[in-house]
Amino acid sequence: MIHKEAIRRVIDSTDHLSGKVFTFTIQSLIIVSLISFSIDTLPDLSLNTKKTLRVIEIITVGIFTLEYVLRITISERKLGFIFSFYGLVDLAAILPFYIASGLDLRAVRVFRLLRLVRILKLFKYSQAIKRFHRALVIAKEELILFGFVAAIMLYLSAVGIYYFENSAQPEQFKSVFHSLWWAVTTLTTVGYGDMYPITAGGKLFTFFVLMIGLGIVAVPTGLIASALSQVRKEDAT
Repeated sequence: MIHKEAIRRVIDSTDHLSGKVFTFTIQSLIIVSLISFSIDTLPDLSLNTKKTLRVIEIITVGIFTLEYVLRITISERKLGFIFSFYGLVDLAAILPFYIASGLDLRAVRVFRLLRLVRILKLFKYSQAIKRFHRALVIAKEELILFGFVAAIMLYLSAVGIYYFENSAQPEQFKSVFHSLWWAVTTLTTVGYGDMYPITAGGKLFTFFVLMIGLGIVAVPTGLIASALSQVRKEDAT
């Protein structure tokens, strides 16, 4: 009988060959399942293609099911794993297949959309995602503070453009709430052009808002980049 620690070493560790092979296999199967799902949505597929896709679906779901069962088996807190984020993701990746297989109701096919949840499993096996998560934890307080500042600037921008443009464009800038859309597109420097100032004051105000918007885009990027550099240094030491 295979010891739980041996299974855990293969499933949860990438410090050795068997763990790397397992991780690569699961990643490859996730990508294969997503590609097959996408192909399955194409119209006018031949019968042979549909059969091939069905075989791929059965194989991938079978392996995902085995992985799910093994993870429950080796887990010290089984209910904790089952109701954890990744436990629910793993279950959502396989459950629609078994539900759809046992029923002939066409409406149940909506559960097939949940197969897209499999893409979330990729995050579990990515060291880069883990580093990014640690970087977010490091910069969490700064990002929260910046979020509050960005929300304040968003509101002040909506108020400012409302006062500048309401009299000139009462249909476009009806209220501060209507002006919030302009504030969002301007502060994020997207600028769809569906709402724009025509008064001199509004144009000048927009110039300053755009300058602030460049900072709103740059600041969180800089914070995360700095935190990622710190994480990489910690991993290197």
